[in-house]
Amino acid sequence: MLQSALEHLVKGIVDHPDDVRVVTASGARGEVLEVHVNPEDLGRVIGRAGRTAKALRTLVTALADGRRVRVDVVDD
Repeated sequence: MLQSALEHLVKGIVDHPDDVRVVTASGARGEVLEVHVNPEDLGRVIGRAGRTAKALRTLVTALADGRRVRVDVVDD
């Protein structure tokens, strides 16, 4: 559920929604959600001074209901 919610949120922000991918991985510290976007949209997802990325992380943490989840924006 977290993966699809994050993907939906990011697709609403970017100019190229078809290029958005969210990959789930398990790490030692919990679940990791990696967000892959078109290089032109990277600035939109990160936002000014990281505010948009921080907001996305806050929303996913709230949806995680106590589970440890990390959101990484990956530069391809």
